[in-house]
Amino acid sequence: MLSPPKQVPNQITEALRQAENVLIATHVFPDGDALGSLLALGEILGSLGKKVYCYSEEPVVAMYEFMPGSEKLINDLPDMAALDAAVAVDCGDRFRLGREMQTLLQIHPFIVIDHHAGHRDFGDISWVESDRSSTAEMIFDLALALNADISYNAAYCLYTAIVSDSGSFKYESTSAYTFHVASHLLNRGVIPSDVAGKLFDNYSVNRLHLLEKVLGSLELYADGQIAVITATNEMFAASGAKPEDTEEFINLPRALRSVKVAVFFKETPDGYIKVSLRAKGECDVAHVASKYGGGGHRNAAGYRVKDKKLAEVKEELQQELKRRLKSRWSAE
Repeated sequence: MLSPPKQVPNQITEALRQAENVLIATHVFPDGDALGSLLALGEILGSLGKKVYCYSEEPVVAMYEFMPGSEKLINDLPDMAALDAAVAVDCGDRFRLGREMQTLLQIHPFIVIDHHAGHRDFGDISWVESDRSSTAEMIFDLALALNADISYNAAYCLYTAIVSDSGSFKYESTSAYTFHVASHLLNRGVIPSDVAGKLFDNYSVNRLHLLEKVLGSLELYADGQIAVITATNEMFAASGAKPEDTEEFINLPRALRSVKVAVFFKETPDGYIKVSLRAKGECDVAHVASKYGGGGHRNAAGYRVKDKKLAEVKEELQQELKRRLKSRWSAE
């Protein structure tokens, strides 16, 4: 039997054993790993007799509603006086906690569990392992350290989170231990084809119409090493698609044989431009994202910009990526 890469910090297990009322939060606009880790930890702590509040600033998007427990997610904070611990999962920066950041950080102890390479330390107790496939992999270890049962619902959420954040086990952060964890979750009754179907085979017609427009925006630079796609507000309006309908779009240009870095620019109704980066091999896009106030992992990162024209943001990033490719991807 494989052992976890590192031991769960005793401070975390002791704090959670002693706590009776725990709030669990994650970053704004939660992805599959964030939501799956949150819901699974809620189930795990609930099985230990804790009163658990699973909080998210936004309601669950349609594509993740299939995850067990998603209907229990709350979008308003409970009575803060009743809480004696909080956990932030998959959140690499305090500001990604959203508009209630200051209020959330008043809960003590505030525990942080994350796997982002560009993590900016916050909270009272932090457990960060940037070489993990997902935060869900760490939540699995936490359950074992707490001697907690991993129910079918918790296993389903954890497996979904791992599949989502590991690119279906194809990203370089996928390890032998990742498959070890996945095997245990399948032994709890999770069926891989069921999860895959709900994650990847549930497109709406509007999503396909948007995909048609986004793929039509494809631009290639640096002899095909950089691929760029764009989703504008006009494209969303014309297709009737929602922001969450763009999930996984970035992986399509990344799949091109010649591409080393794929970029997805997405406009939002509130004036932001969200930039997603995916890379292969030696290209560490987390360094690029950090230059613009973002972060992420070596081959998957992002940031957002406001009060700039789309063309300006695209040109600036294009020049930065070209420079790094010419210098054999310096981290400077």
